[in-house]
Amino acid sequence: MAVTDETLLIAADTRRRLQRMTDEQAVALTKAWVDAWDTLTPLFNEALLDLLQGAPDRLPRAVVARNRKLQAALRQARTVLNELTRGANEVIENSLADAVLDAVQSHEAVLRSQLPPQAAGVGLELDAPAPDALDAIVLRTTQQIHSATRPLAGWVAAAMRKELVRGIVVGDNPREVARKLIRATEGHFNGGLARATRIARTEMLDAHRNGSLTSAKQNKDLLTGWKWQCTLDRRTCPSCLSKHGTLYPVDDFGPEDHQNGRCARIDITKSWKELGFNIEEPADAFPDARAWYDGLTDDSKLSIMGPTRMQLLNDGKIGWEDLATLRTADGWRDSYIQTPVKDLLGAVAG
Repeated sequence: MAVTDETLLIAADTRRRLQRMTDEQAVALTKAWVDAWDTLTPLFNEALLDLLQGAPDRLPRAVVARNRKLQAALRQARTVLNELTRGANEVIENSLADAVLDAVQSHEAVLRSQLPPQAAGVGLELDAPAPDALDAIVLRTTQQIHSATRPLAGWVAAAMRKELVRGIVVGDNPREVARKLIRATEGHFNGGLARATRIARTEMLDAHRNGSLTSAKQNKDLLTGWKWQCTLDRRTCPSCLSKHGTLYPVDDFGPEDHQNGRCARIDITKSWKELGFNIEEPADAFPDARAWYDGLTDDSKLSIMGPTRMQLLNDGKIGWEDLATLRTADGWRDSYIQTPVKDLLGAVAG
């Protein structure tokens, strides 16, 4: 059950491939959103200038709401957002099958990297999941994507309308007022992009994890469980850092990290002795998160923990396990997030 240097290299290569997939999705989504906003800007600019030119110092909400050009621009925005949502679904779905297949191949490579060289000679073979099982993951993920993106257009359009349809202080420069309103409205419009990108990344990673889980179940007789692996760098959050190295049953889905998380599942084989090989097993190369953290400079520790959390940890008032909290949210799977500082302080005070 020793994780080898080769295991870690395979896991790192897998993360890089997944990062490339999700980056490509983000680029495609961003281009679509930018192009769409470029088509909407003239409509909003014309409507706002028409509304503001010659207006009194303040336009009441009712007057703004009745402006026909502004309402037409908002309707067009809703149409564009519906098109963007359909396009986002296609962008995400196009890579799902590749992600699931990559998970199966990576899982097999991870297991082989932990088995003794003699394993191949005695017919110890890995079983691949049935194609139907992998197709089911793609179908289920597709349904989840549609469910997550369905309210996207309405949510963004409502935020844009709320920004625009309100009392407007005109001032002495209507063009500057129009520019500020358009800039604020663009911020809400791009909130849809951020949400779509988050959905894309989360669903892609979870499809990959389901592929790994399905493959692991096919080879359950070889496994003792799987370990949570986080990315050990200054971007790592306290929650993921505290979960690193924890062991879970083979049948458990995971890692259940937060949205946009970078953690990975590393399946662990049984010991060579348990597998019937009476030979010496190499030392486990899986890195120790606490040892890694203890070796950082104070500046790096502060960057990860923040001042209060770092002080509580240094003083022994909280433990490593207190850094993660399971969160349940509508529309998303359960996930571990960093425990809010106020909760940590409350627990210490109590």
